[in-house]
Amino acid sequence: MTAEPDHAGVIAPPPVIAVAALVLGLALDWLFPIPSLRSVLSLPARLGLGGVAAMAGIALAMRAEASFRRIGTHALPWKPALQLATAGIYAHTRNPMYLGLGLLVLGLGVALGSSGTLLMLVPGALVLHYGVVLREERYLDRKFGAGYRSFKAHVPRYGWRW
Repeated sequence: MTAEPDHAGVIAPPPVIAVAALVLGLALDWLFPIPSLRSVLSLPARLGLGGVAAMAGIALAMRAEASFRRIGTHALPWKPALQLATAGIYAHTRNPMYLGLGLLVLGLGVALGSSGTLLMLVPGALVLHYGVVLREERYLDRKFGAGYRSFKAHVPRYGWRW
């Protein structure tokens, strides 16, 4: 009998999924130009709105990473979880790093006026959800048991608990 590996078994590093959504979105814009944000929002408006979203995403991910460092666990999902992060940003949402990645891609898509990137954000989010988040949840449930189940019951996956 082989023991289960001590990691989540994600299908790809989450930043790779985000970059793929961005690159595929830009390729989609190039291959199939469609009416875009460029016709709706001026460059300063796109840069402002996109910049705010991208910076919020980066800040969210950085806070989450700092929480992991503070409790002494790995942020990389292919490494073992040593502790369960439940305080700080994790008291409000279970996946702040992935929300941050989504906001970053959204912000870049808006800033670049890339409708393709905004479209690819949806399949990218689905890949992240099914290929990373759900796998992490199964792993954390196995590893931390009742403590993780209690955390899940009180903190939304992607929402924000005020």
